[in-house]
Amino acid sequence: MQLLVFGHSGTPLLVFPTSCGRFFEYEDRGMIAAVGGRYESGAMQAYCVDSVDAESWYNRGVHPRQRLERHMAYEAYLLDEVLPLIRVKNPARELGVTGCSFGGYHAMNFALRHPDLVTHAISMGGAFDIQQFLDGYYDQDCYFHCPAHFLPGMNDPWYLDRYRGMRIVLGTGEQDMCLGENRRLSGMLHDKNVPHWLDVWGNGTGHDWPWWQRMAQKYFA
Repeated sequence: MQLLVFGHSGTPLLVFPTSCGRFFEYEDRGMIAAVGGRYESGAMQAYCVDSVDAESWYNRGVHPRQRLERHMAYEAYLLDEVLPLIRVKNPARELGVTGCSFGGYHAMNFALRHPDLVTHAISMGGAFDIQQFLDGYYDQDCYFHCPAHFLPGMNDPWYLDRYRGMRIVLGTGEQDMCLGENRRLSGMLHDKNVPHWLDVWGNGTGHDWPWWQRMAQKYFA
């Protein structure tokens, strides 16, 4: 697995690519340059990881259980390899996660599953329901990797207290195809009394990198 690191200190940010995206996508799409001063000044450090979406959720050639297991192996890689690397390179106690589009799913799923590790979760144009990848298959692990399913049933104070201490941003646009997904997740967070920011951009904002660049300038300022 390959990754790129930008910045030399500051708040570490685990960056997920879009659907089947690569570790260099975030830089190539102008997201690093959009807030380049933050990295140069030492205020923020980005760890841009690769994806295995083509081997997991998007792999229609294998049974949905195998797709799920590949995704779970990816999460283990993040926990057992990427996070220790971040802690070696960066002493900060905070950890942010972010992603655009399907990267927003990865960011929010990781944050809500591991609120003891994540302090900031920022999704831009995210979608959070994995049912479309399961072809009707469903089990307990599917449930616990789908925020739109496990969040309504979450009543554990250990998780809820940590959710309430996390900075959560759901950025989307009025023309974004994922607007409904963001409103739905926002409603679930509201029902659990979890403070968050549902930021719906106007002026024809849709689902693409130019808008996400501007969102990054706002959220990471």
